[in-house]
Amino acid sequence: MEVLPNHFVAIIGGAIAGSEAASRLADRGIYTVVFEQNLRPYGKIEDGLPKWHVKLQDQEEDKIDQKLSKANVHFVPNTMLGRDIDFDDLVNNWEFSAILLANGAWKDRPLPVAGVDEFIDNGLIYQNPLVCWFNHYHESDFNGPKYHLPDDAIIVGGGLASLDVVKILMLETVLDKLQERGVEVDILELEHKSIAGFLEEPNLTLQDLGLKGCTLYYRRRIKDMPLAQIPPDATPERLEKVYQGREKILHIFQNKFLFKFQELRFPTGIISENGRLAGLKFSETEMIDGNPVVKENTEYEVRAPLVISSIGSIPEPVPGIDMNGELYDVVDRETGQLKQYENVFGLGNVITGKGNIKVSLTHGKQVADHVMDNFLAWREEDYQELIASGEESSKKKVDKIVELLNEKGFLKVGQVKSILNQVKRQQKRVGFNGGYSEWMANHRVERIDAAIARVKNN
Repeated sequence: MEVLPNHFVAIIGGAIAGSEAASRLADRGIYTVVFEQNLRPYGKIEDGLPKWHVKLQDQEEDKIDQKLSKANVHFVPNTMLGRDIDFDDLVNNWEFSAILLANGAWKDRPLPVAGVDEFIDNGLIYQNPLVCWFNHYHESDFNGPKYHLPDDAIIVGGGLASLDVVKILMLETVLDKLQERGVEVDILELEHKSIAGFLEEPNLTLQDLGLKGCTLYYRRRIKDMPLAQIPPDATPERLEKVYQGREKILHIFQNKFLFKFQELRFPTGIISENGRLAGLKFSETEMIDGNPVVKENTEYEVRAPLVISSIGSIPEPVPGIDMNGELYDVVDRETGQLKQYENVFGLGNVITGKGNIKVSLTHGKQVADHVMDNFLAWREEDYQELIASGEESSKKKVDKIVELLNEKGFLKVGQVKSILNQVKRQQKRVGFNGGYSEWMANHRVERIDAAIARVKNN
């Protein structure tokens, strides 16, 4: 492949936002390299979207594959920023035109209870490792952490992700009890019919199965749960409809999956027994000026065999990147530009803090277009002019291309070759031969529907 002067952009993370940015940059002729921390670039689609979403996972992963298979996109798997490549080195020595951080929000927000993290995997589990386990434990070659989900667990949360956690708990505990009774059902059927729907036919209840069900504790009111979005210009009447809609969604969800819910509760202490977390202390809250405030002298104990924290995800801190609280310190969320660096931008979950496919996709487009149009000043019309120049007579073509590339501040051929050589060294380090499709074909994982079929056929 002939190497020409060009912009070269590094993208950290290849999932929804990262692949979208890579695709848009590649479509405008810009070289990109995507550094992905995992063997596969699917991010929360693979490890955060519960595995009963088989069709949605397939659909979104196919889109990512198409984007990362484009010409001008170089892929480096199993390479984590801060572990395998140094951020300062990437910024100061590789000579990239720009660096885009699409490394997502993989760190669980700490549960704000003093001393509770001493009990991780000893009575306390955080959401991200739990869902990752749930999504993969069915694989025949799975060798990751294993969890046992008991009945009567506590979940601290309130967002959409915490409802996924609740659903996982209820499905797993009910499925175990049904299988003990010899009832043939798999997790996809149980999820599809809902627990209440499935139990209706054999005329069973949770109590018949010897289950109490888990309980979700939320520091605000049901109406404050982000289960339906409030329009920016909502009238009081529209706002009330949103509140009613949220309450209806939660109640339908409860009726289907038979868990318990407690609003206006905040965790304020731990209960430990024999070196293990045995529950939490909760206090009542009240909403004052839109914020939950703990009420004095209302603390009480809730004992449970397991506590799961599902209060949101935040970016992993990276040496060399300043933080503003839990998030990267940016000039503004619209462009994602980091305050420290003129040519470093964040996009997707790492900036939005929302594990939402549509939000990540939109932000990925937004930041990629800003980088091309404004920071690199390489607009679509410039690219079309370059293509048109290639169709003109030889002497005129060369002169026009040289003039255009000089004007746009492209990296010189030597700089582009230097980056490509470093990319190849990183690919060689992880055993990647440069072929994205071949790599993905060799590193596919078994979907839950395929695993169920395998078990049934055996």
